[in-house]
Amino acid sequence: MIQQFYPQVPHSYRFELNKDMHLAAAHFINDESAGACQNIHGHTYFINVTIAGDELDSTGFLINFKNIKTLVHKRYDHSLLNEHKEYEDLDPTTEVVAMQIWETIQSHLDTLSNQPKCIQVLVRETPTSYVVYRPKPEELA
Repeated sequence: MIQQFYPQVPHSYRFELNKDMHLAAAHFINDESAGACQNIHGHTYFINVTIAGDELDSTGFLINFKNIKTLVHKRYDHSLLNEHKEYEDLDPTTEVVAMQIWETIQSHLDTLSNQPKCIQVLVRETPTSYVVYRPKPEELA
């Protein structure tokens, strides 16, 4: 894999973990203003998730990388995003996908005793187009 560089999130946590994933998925945007994107089409998405925290769990992990992959890759790889329940009322634009990935991961992190926080989700839809989602501070409280 090529070395990737990501926008940095200033924070004061002791630990920062980044997980990269690639997945293949299709989607369509159900709006005339989307032009050709109204048609079902696919992407090889590149996703980077940044998780930070001050405490490790009893195993010495902030969170096990495998858990992140299960939450995102296993859920979306080789699927039609529009068919997932979280997109029933929202078109799966890159922005919305990044937000939904954050919500999924943070909901899981909230169940952990060491309370890590997902501070950034980057979703690259094409080699030249990506979205960064960062929660507001109050969403991490």
